[in-house]
Amino acid sequence: MNTTILVTGGAGFIGSNFIYYLLKEHPEDRIVCLDALTYAGNLRTLDGAMTNPQFRFIRGDITDTKTVEAVFGAEKPDIVVNLAAQSHVDRAIDDPGIFVKTNIMGTQCLMDACLRHGIRRFHQVSTDEVYGDLPLDRPDLFFTEETPLHTSNPYSASKAGADLLVLAYARTFKLPVSITRCSNNYGPYQFPEKLIPLMIIRALADDSLPVYGQGANVRDWLHVQDHCSAIDKVMRDGREGAVYNVGGHNEYSNLQVVQAILRVLGKPESLIRFVADRPGHDMRYAIDPEKIRRELGWRPLHPFNKGIHDTVQWYLQNRPWWEAVLKGDYVDYYEKHYAWR
Repeated sequence: MNTTILVTGGAGFIGSNFIYYLLKEHPEDRIVCLDALTYAGNLRTLDGAMTNPQFRFIRGDITDTKTVEAVFGAEKPDIVVNLAAQSHVDRAIDDPGIFVKTNIMGTQCLMDACLRHGIRRFHQVSTDEVYGDLPLDRPDLFFTEETPLHTSNPYSASKAGADLLVLAYARTFKLPVSITRCSNNYGPYQFPEKLIPLMIIRALADDSLPVYGQGANVRDWLHVQDHCSAIDKVMRDGREGAVYNVGGHNEYSNLQVVQAILRVLGKPESLIRFVADRPGHDMRYAIDPEKIRRELGWRPLHPFNKGIHDTVQWYLQNRPWWEAVLKGDYVDYYEKHYAWR
């Protein structure tokens, strides 16, 4: 049966990769993208989808009730996948209000429309950051779906608030929902404020590579294609009302990630510059993805060493994309957050 899927935030990093994944793996489905095109939403990222008759782009804000209602009324989605979010911790420290508005109120606006229009599934894409962090000296500990929420900053707090609201709508209004909480994503089309693309681009220019603290913070790195396949699996086959953790079993410190990038590029580690740490910086994230493996048969397919090599190669081969991004407000953003450290 053909399905109409509304993807919010589809001009961003994960959203655009998810749209390309759907168009390739489910060519019979119709994909509608709703994106406000804020600083991290890049319409050029979707150039490859624009010519596909199964795809439609609509510019709009998920917090705008009239816009959301118009989209639901015209497009009649069967499934809604909410990827629209403010997502960078540094920006959340600068301006918490926009995170509350987009990540919580925007989610509510979408779910209200889902209730009015009787959708088949509302899927919320969340983050492992809602669990807080784990100590570096306990490698035996992992986040499970039963781990209590314990947020560290306005970004993760806004995502945890949205998760709780989604589960409340499921219980109170019987809205058919599911949630995935993923570890750190990497891959093509990632906005250059994030660690991996930032380091690749600066290393290519032989610029210094700013690493918070001593680079000891550990993350579980998940290739964006593996994340896309997990979202697809859960939104179609996952249990209603269930939360699924999605991890890559690729734990590396920030310093190890930067060193891996330098090795691929053949650049010296002398480019690394340690800078003052940011407030509330979580030490370790580690996901236990056993539930999604057991219930849905999902496994990640991209080992980190190959994934980071392929990601570096993508940025080498797609200079026009990220060079255009660098001409925007990202340049001012970098100066604000790193130049003084």
